[in-house]
Amino acid sequence: MYSVAFEEEAQKEFLKLADNVRKLVSVKIVDLKNGKFSNDKSLKGKHHGKYRKRAGDYRIIYLRENNILLITIIRLAHRKEVYEK
Repeated sequence: MYSVAFEEEAQKEFLKLADNVRKLVSVKIVDLKNGKFSNDKSLKGKHHGKYRKRAGDYRIIYLRENNILLITIIRLAHRKEVYEK
């Protein structure tokens, strides 16, 4: 089992989501906590070393640190804008 932490910006983005989207994203975060990484994609370019989990039209960008079993959620946004920052 992993610990999940939010960066401050990701937490703000999460709290701004509509209720139905927040529920879907919460289910995906529980999957991360339980170590379910199937269909997650490793990212390239400026996001090298990070991973993406799909949650409908939204994406959860996270960093997985296996040595200490920690997942840090870096960004959470609609798929059209998640890679912009």
